[in-house]
Amino acid sequence: MLSRNLRHTVRSPDTMLMSILLPVMILLMFVYVFGGAMNVNGAYIDYVVPGIILLCAGSGSATTAVSLSTDLTNGIIDRFRSMAIARSSVLTAHVVESVLRNLITTTVVILVAVAIGFRPTGDPLRWLAAYGIITMFVLAMSWLAAAFGVLVKNPEAANSCLFFFMFLPYVSSAFVPTESMPSALHWFAENQPVTPVTETMRGLLMGTPIGNSALLAVLWCAGIALAGYLAASALFRRRTRD
Repeated sequence: MLSRNLRHTVRSPDTMLMSILLPVMILLMFVYVFGGAMNVNGAYIDYVVPGIILLCAGSGSATTAVSLSTDLTNGIIDRFRSMAIARSSVLTAHVVESVLRNLITTTVVILVAVAIGFRPTGDPLRWLAAYGIITMFVLAMSWLAAAFGVLVKNPEAANSCLFFFMFLPYVSSAFVPTESMPSALHWFAENQPVTPVTETMRGLLMGTPIGNSALLAVLWCAGIALAGYLAASALFRRRTRD
């Protein structure tokens, strides 16, 4: 099942291309258009790249909802049910493919960021930890997207999942310090999953203080992944039962 999904990705280069181009365009916009107006006690590109990485991972994970919804509506699931395979392999393959695809696109975005001036200070161990956090975040978002993809009735509705995944980083510390936000937005930004993940990424790559952000990031990712997995599994069983 994983091989099938990977072949679909290779045969749809426009999906991979958009997964890379969108975060790169947003990176260039924030660095060259808004960067001069931002005061973050350092180079804005060093501040914003961790947030762009998470935006890339989140928006890429959201496509899992569309691909899974497509499988559920085009009849291929009925074919799978007649084969000697575990039903869980359908969901797992979509999620694992999402993780692999997003790690590739994240690497490309990081290379572009380095080419235009991003200067991380983390050692190899911290880079490994950063990729671990990215993987956990993508896994959590992919399971959440899988649950949404099974819940909705068609791929068009599943596509709306992309808006939610792209909205969260903007109301976090990904692009501006949360202290600059109005009180209500500041509270939301401080108590949603993207902020601790961003601060952990920023600390690992740029050496800024991490505090309890790493623990919060792991707890958020683990909780979302578990909830998404349980919801996706239950909804999938209900939708594909005889």
